[in-house]
Amino acid sequence: MLTFESIQILDGHTAAVRALAFSPDGTLLATGGEDRTIRLWDVASWKCVQTLSGHPWSVSALMFAPDGAVLISGSWDKTMKLWQVNTGKEITALVGHTDSVSCVAIAPNGSTIVSGSQDKTVKLWQRCGDNRVLE
Repeated sequence: MLTFESIQILDGHTAAVRALAFSPDGTLLATGGEDRTIRLWDVASWKCVQTLSGHPWSVSALMFAPDGAVLISGSWDKTMKLWQVNTGKEITALVGHTDSVSCVAIAPNGSTIVSGSQDKTVKLWQRCGDNRVLE
């Protein structure tokens, strides 16, 4: 039988945490929640190294791009945002759902982003004029 024990408590959000994602190289943990922030935690020290703000409603989904350079967030505000991990700057917002975004995923080759929503739809996204979403 497998057993687990708690090794660390990350404290910093001011409301419920709704989303979690490890970077592909395992050096960062992204957390998002009802306080409308995304926090990036250094896994070696478990210190918060960056706080991303921009969603006016709860952050409900997170996923890193395959290269770890971009973080995708979904929100109750009906949008997804793409964030540059090294700077914390918002790259763009993807708008099209009519209800909360509940999950996000990106193809292993970075060519397609997928979002699921409370509006009962799954949307597929590609960067206009290019078959690569992220570089």
